[in-house]
Amino acid sequence: MANISGKTLLSANRAIGAALNANTARTQSWFAGVQMGPPDAILGVTEAFKRDTNPKKINLGVGAYRDDNGKPWVLPSVRTAEERIVAKKLDKEYATIIGIPDFYNKAIELALGKDSERLKGKHNATTQSISGTGALRIGAAFLSKFWQGNREVYVPTPTWGNHVPIFEHSGLPIKKYRYYDPKTCGLDVQGVFEDISKIPEKSIVLLHACAHNPTGVDLSLEQWKELSQLIKKKNLFPFFDMAYQGFASGDVDRDAQAVRIFEKDGHLYCLAQSFAKNMGLYGERAGAYSVITASKEEADRVTSQIKILIRALYSNPPINGARLAAEILNDQELRAIWLKDVKTMADRIINIRAQLKGNLVKLGSSRSWDHITNQIGMFCYSGMTAENVERLSKEFSIYLTKDGRISMAGVTSKNVDYLAHAMHEVTK
Repeated sequence: MANISGKTLLSANRAIGAALNANTARTQSWFAGVQMGPPDAILGVTEAFKRDTNPKKINLGVGAYRDDNGKPWVLPSVRTAEERIVAKKLDKEYATIIGIPDFYNKAIELALGKDSERLKGKHNATTQSISGTGALRIGAAFLSKFWQGNREVYVPTPTWGNHVPIFEHSGLPIKKYRYYDPKTCGLDVQGVFEDISKIPEKSIVLLHACAHNPTGVDLSLEQWKELSQLIKKKNLFPFFDMAYQGFASGDVDRDAQAVRIFEKDGHLYCLAQSFAKNMGLYGERAGAYSVITASKEEADRVTSQIKILIRALYSNPPINGARLAAEILNDQELRAIWLKDVKTMADRIINIRAQLKGNLVKLGSSRSWDHITNQIGMFCYSGMTAENVERLSKEFSIYLTKDGRISMAGVTSKNVDYLAHAMHEVTK
C-alpha cells in the first residue's frame, strides 16, 4: 500500500511539476516580443561622467540648475516658504482634482499678467498639473478627445525630446516645421514663417514661449508679433509650452511676452507651465495647464471635461510643491525675494555664457561664437559636431549630448577656462 501511495504521489508531483513548467513557459512568453528600448541620451552622458576619474571632468548634460560650485540650489524663497508651511501644520488630505486654487489661480496670473482681459472675464480653464510634462499630457489628452480640426500637431525642429511621445501617446501624430539654423546656430526665420504659412488651417502649433529647449534660440519681440498675425490669418491653434518663465531673462514679465502678444491679438490657446526651473521645484512636480476659451461658460465646460480626464490619469495632484509655490506667489514680501532668486539664476547663466564666449575669442578661435550669448536660457546649441563631442569626452573628460547641446548650468567660473580651451582644441 505504501509503495502504491508513493508511486501515486510521485506521479502526481510530476504532473504538477509539468503543469507548473507549462504555466511558467506560457507566463514567460506573454512579453517575449517586447524589445529593449533605446538608452536615454542624457542618462548615458551622466553615467559616462560618473565613471570618469579625471578630476577636471565636466557634465554638460544635466537639465537642472546648478550654482557656481556645481551644486543643486534650493532658492532662499523656497526655504522660507517651506518653513512657513511646516509651521502651519497642514493636513495631508487630497487636493481637489484640479489642485490647490491658491496655486493654479496665481500660476495663470503670473503667465498672463493681472491686466489680462481673459482672466478678468474668467475665460481660462486652469488646472494644477504634475509639472510641465503633466500639463502637456493633460493638454494632449484634452485635444485628442475634443479637437475637431486637423489632428496633426506641428512642433519646431528640433524640440524638447518629450514633446513627440506625449502627443503620439495621446493619438495625435507629429509634423515638424523648420526652426533652428545649424549654419548660424540661430533662428531659421525664413523657414519658420514659410513652413507655418503652409500648415493646414485648424491645425495645432506647438510654440516654446521662451528659452527654447534644446537650442536656446528665441524669436524677437517683433518676430513674435509677426508670427501671431500669421497664425491668426492661417486659423491655427497655438499650444504654448512655458517651462522657463523668469529663468530665461530674469524677468517674469519679459519672458511671458509671447503668450501675452497672442492673447492681445485675440487668440484662443493652450498653455503648459512648469515651476521646476524658475522655483527649483524639480522633484516637487508643480505645474499648471490652461485652456484660454471664448467665454466663462465655455471655460466651465472645458474645466468639467479636464476633471474627468485627470480623474482617469492620476486622480489628484501632489500638494507640497503647489503649497510652496502658492506661499511664494500670494505673499508680496516672499514674492519679491523669489523674483531676486530668479534673477540670480538667470544672471549666472547669462554671465557664464559671456565668459565662455570671451575665453574662446581670447584663445584666437577662428569661429564665431556669438551664438553662445545670442541664445538664452539653460541650453546652448554649440554648433559642435558629433566628432567634436566625442573628442571632448575622450581627450578632456567633458560630457554632453552628441548634437552639441551644452547645459550652461554645468559651466562654472571654476571650469569655464578649461571648457573654452577644450572647445577651442576640438574645433580648430
